[in-house]
Amino acid sequence: MNSEKGHFIAIVLSFIAIYIIWGSTYLFVAYAIEEVPPLKMAAMRFLIAGGIMMIAVPLLGKWQVISKEEIRNAVIGGFLFLTLGNGAMCYALQYIDSGMAALLISAQPLLLLFMMRIIDGTPIPAMALFGCALGIIGMHLLVSQDQLTAGPDQWKGLLALLSCLFTWGYASLFVQRRKMPKSIFVNSSIQMLVGSVSLFIISAAVGEETVDWFGLKPMSWYSIMYLVVFGSVMAFTAFNYLLRYVSAEKVSTSTYVNPIVAMALGWYFRDELISTKSIIAAIILLLGVYFINAYKPKKTKAIEPTSD
Repeated sequence: MNSEKGHFIAIVLSFIAIYIIWGSTYLFVAYAIEEVPPLKMAAMRFLIAGGIMMIAVPLLGKWQVISKEEIRNAVIGGFLFLTLGNGAMCYALQYIDSGMAALLISAQPLLLLFMMRIIDGTPIPAMALFGCALGIIGMHLLVSQDQLTAGPDQWKGLLALLSCLFTWGYASLFVQRRKMPKSIFVNSSIQMLVGSVSLFIISAAVGEETVDWFGLKPMSWYSIMYLVVFGSVMAFTAFNYLLRYVSAEKVSTSTYVNPIVAMALGWYFRDELISTKSIIAAIILLLGVYFINAYKPKKTKAIEPTSD
């Protein structure tokens, strides 16, 4: 009974992490890329976070024998999630406001449900579809506001975010249906180190500027370290934990809550305007989350959870 209660608490805390912490990361990514090129910033973030977790694994007694299949799947997951997914989001924030980026990504739950329908033939429950529709309506209300009008290079950010939506959605399904390292900590650390190496390679290939890491302003380092500790070590590990125990479409509902957090922080720290229309849209988005979480999906053939 105690283990069940602990498991329930862990799931609740993990949802809080991906709802609130990930919502705040848009603000800190925007701060960090003011001085550091986006791909290089993401690569450094995951290098530090992955290194911390890899060192912590044996100290926490979480190291377990890993098969070649598990390593391969973790490598693929890291490349999809962090290189193609997060890397594209960081790139997009050069051209799109952080709040708007979070709003556009809120379309992911609907996209994920349709991807499950196409890939697995999973039926879309009417209540979940209604919840996604509410999410799209709320997103449209937010994006259509005059204060979110972007510059002439907005299309670059939009294409990058579209790529992020598809790769992150597919990665969620891939990880949930493949045999991954039994330890969530090992799984997350491998994914982050893979994301770091590949992002550094891509950064060099596209010719991003070199960075004087010791010459950065304090705010840039504060932002990077926040992304390391809270966005990566805590929230990404919580995300992988949820993918092991909760359906992917429910995990993806974080993309409905993240915009609300991102806009609230933008208002508080950057004096961004929050209109009555934004408040109404936020309420509609939260209702969408409720309806998606209200139905009980049939159990899938996901890998049986193992103790961490």
